Amino acid sequence: MSDIARQYGTPCYVYSRAALTEAYQQFSTALQGREHLICYAVKANSNLGVLNVLARLGAGFDIVSGGELQRVLAAGGDAGKVVFSGVGKTEAEMRMALDANILCFNVESSAELERLNEVAASMGIVAPISLRVNPDVDAKTHPYISTGLKQNKFGVTYSEALNLYRKIKNELPSLRISGMDCHIGSQLTEIAPFTEAIEKILVLANVLASEGIDLEHLDLGGGLGICYNDESPPTIAEYVSAMKKALAGRKEKIILEPGRVLTGNAGVLLMRVEYLKRGEEKNFAIVDAAMNDLMRPALYDAHHEILPVERENNTPEIFEIVGPVCETGDFIGHARELSIMPQSLLAVLSAGAYGMSMSSNYNTRPRAAEVMVDGSSMHLIREREKVEQLYSDEKIIE
Repeated sequence: MSDIARQYGTPCYVYSRAALTEAYQQFSTALQGREHLICYAVKANSNLGVLNVLARLGAGFDIVSGGELQRVLAAGGDAGKVVFSGVGKTEAEMRMALDANILCFNVESSAELERLNEVAASMGIVAPISLRVNPDVDAKTHPYISTGLKQNKFGVTYSEALNLYRKIKNELPSLRISGMDCHIGSQLTEIAPFTEAIEKILVLANVLASEGIDLEHLDLGGGLGICYNDESPPTIAEYVSAMKKALAGRKEKIILEPGRVLTGNAGVLLMRVEYLKRGEEKNFAIVDAAMNDLMRPALYDAHHEILPVERENNTPEIFEIVGPVCETGDFIGHARELSIMPQSLLAVLSAGAYGMSMSSNYNTRPRAAEVMVDGSSMHLIREREKVEQLYSDEKIIE
């Protein structure tokens, strides 16, 4: 870590190829004996270097935009292993995905069904689809990343799904029913909501079968959580075992969409202490990373462990870990006991998911460099941005 910081500067995201590979292989091993496809959720971390590692392992990809599809293809991913989720697909994105011949569209509304049918018909193509069915199951996670309740924007309601499948079969000739999709949220730390959702969609799948609508696959989403602080999420093996038990006797292909659990603990954010500022009520460690580099603490009040890379000998103190962005919400961690000095190098753990992919240029701050560690080698997989790049497309009027 110290070598990387010296060579590439800070803030800097660092990923482990070995950790990415191990997490993927845990899924692959646990799913042996079932026809399956592991579609990595690109939104968690969309760096081409990360996507390429997973593509080489045989992964498919879960995308939510045309831009993510272009990233997958640029990284060597197979379009035939891509599922396209998201509530707001544009006509241009639909055409791009149909041209690429993706595996399936996860459709999230009746209006989207109508549009996709029209677009596919205009292209002389039949689009493979699954309906994302909202099972109204509480994932018991942060409300911003819960997706399976009635009040959420995602998916079609459980009560309308059957009639929509009938409509596809009987009225929308440019759509082909491929499967059913269900995703209840992210950072899941309990198995019960997941299995409850499976049980509900299986009831619906059985009704469809009785009407001659057979599903080729069941897309059970992703969302398995990781340990940031004191959480105790199920292991990948436990998660898959519970899924296989709930699906005993079923013949459909299983698609899963893991994201955070593959990349979250495969990455850290390196940052340096710029100043120590002691106040009457709180002490502040002002670092060179900020909310534009790691949004999760400001957005979700999320906890990330923060550790010194090299041990200092001074007495530990309690610090607020804050960045230079001009917002009171610009913090990386609250009330952390650390032995640090100006220029101390810190590592923010569990930063491989929803870190760089959610970063911005707020306050005209160039985004961080990204480095992949592969055995004893380190590879720069994204150069640090330059300020000139940030305004290169802007114009001054005469």
